[in-house]
Order: sequence, then structure tokens, then C-alpha cells
Amino acid sequence: MSLSTRAIAAIGAVVVIGAGTVGGSIAYANSQGKPDSHVVTLTVGRSSITSAPFCYNDGKALPQDVLAKCQVDAKKAREADTLPSTDVQASDRIGVGVPPSVADRGWFAFTDGGAQGQTPLAQDTRGTTWSGSVQASQVLNSSGTTTVTVVEADQKTQEILGIWYFDMKTQD
Repeated sequence: MSLSTRAIAAIGAVVVIGAGTVGGSIAYANSQGKPDSHVVTLTVGRSSITSAPFCYNDGKALPQDVLAKCQVDAKKAREADTLPSTDVQASDRIGVGVPPSVADRGWFAFTDGGAQGQTPLAQDTRGTTWSGSVQASQVLNSSGTTTVTVVEADQKTQEILGIWYFDMKTQD
């Protein structure tokens, strides 16, 4: 069986268009610059979401008044359902990942759920980019929505440099 001239021309056109699309995509991606190095990942079960910091001062310490405002703004965002969110089931495992730049300074993560009303996912962590994973049933609260807070903190100065918030919505 031989290919006709029209079939060969059509295959050639597809190859040229595909190569142009890939080339254009690479050029576009390259022009976008370096990815945000302060994106944190929340992994729940087999899915994950990422977010830039909710409060950040370009790597400098957040003053106390800014921290207070950040907490108020986060509470409003949670009530408005605008925080990054994902579904969670009690049988899921939960973990947090941070970029190396955050791991180098130090970080911790916790939820507003669990037996004590605040459950750590990572405590005073430095040098590692992953919290490990914990059973969701241990860190969820009974309201149906559990907030995960991730904090970048300089362990030498105890200054807070960035805060991320995620909501996990319990599914039955």
C-alpha cells in the first residue's frame, strides 16, 4: 500500500504546524521568566494544589501590624471561600511541600483541626522541603472546612517572612 501525494502533504502539514506550536510555546514560556520560587504545595490524597504566599514582604520580616492584618484578611478570605481549596476525605494523607529557598530559612505548618484544635504538619523544619504525610482524620476539624497554615520563619531571628493558607473541604 502506498501513500498518495495528498496524504503525504497532509502529514507534512501536521508536522510543520506541530513543530511551530511547540516552538512558539517554548519561546512564550521562556519569556515568562523564572517561576515563583515561593509557591507552596498542599498534597491531599493523590491531588495537589499550589499557592503563592497570602502575606509576603519580598523576603523581609513581616511587622506585627502586618501579621495581624494578614490574619484578619485570611479569615475574611476563608468566609468568602476565596482561599485555595481542595476536597479531602478522612482516609486521605496530607503533606506540605515548600521550595528550597523556604526550606533553607525554616518553616512550619499546621491545621486548625485535630484533638487540640491545632495540629502540626511540620514543626521547626529547616533544610527539608516536605512535611511528610499524615492521616487526614488526625488533622481535620468538625466544621467541614479545615485551614492549613504554612509559615516561613527565620529560625535564627524568629521573624515571620511569609504565610500561606489553604482550605480543605471534608467530603463524605
